[in-house]
Amino acid sequence: MHDYQQKFIEFAIQRNVLRFGEFTLKSGRTSPYFFNAGLFQTGDALSALGAFYADRMMAASGSFDVLFGPPYKGIPLVSAMAVALSRDHGRSLPYAYARKEAKDHGEGGVLVGAPLEGRVLIVDDVVTAGTAANEAIEMIRAAGAEPAGVLVAIDREERGQEGSLSAVQALEANHGIPVYSIVTFSEILEFVEETRSAEEQNAMLAYREAYGV
Repeated sequence: MHDYQQKFIEFAIQRNVLRFGEFTLKSGRTSPYFFNAGLFQTGDALSALGAFYADRMMAASGSFDVLFGPPYKGIPLVSAMAVALSRDHGRSLPYAYARKEAKDHGEGGVLVGAPLEGRVLIVDDVVTAGTAANEAIEMIRAAGAEPAGVLVAIDREERGQEGSLSAVQALEANHGIPVYSIVTFSEILEFVEETRSAEEQNAMLAYREAYGV
């Protein structure tokens, strides 16, 4: 595990964004952990979060020209990342985001911000079913641009309800683009094994055995 990944996990726990226990997911599965990026809800938390996103992509080999945030959680995330790239890495990039519904007055349409041109990186919190990412990819391609990849906070490394692929793996296979994450389930498990109780460790291991890819 990289140092920034451990710091991110500690940061998420401190902000009560990452919790351990028993949580019923939308899928009906009982998960031993829960991640809610909506709880990064202060200015300093959002600033720090943007820095983690920016650092992750600066460490990656992928190239991108524009940042794009799907509605709704992707909107503050892409904004925070754009600020952090400029502030911490001297890289000022254009960014855009989408509305859920088209606006029929003013500038109109569903897109706000920079035009989608060149290689576009999609920025979001997690990939669950892949719906938001698939819609973003369609929008980017419809604009004549190329999706450069998807960046999320966490990859759950978990099989979908149907088939043996995770949502991340399915997204990569269907569109031929990489999905980057700040941390994965494996790295969270590594952290738990080093810092948390045996009960929490066993619950995480059992969950991976049942649903992991």
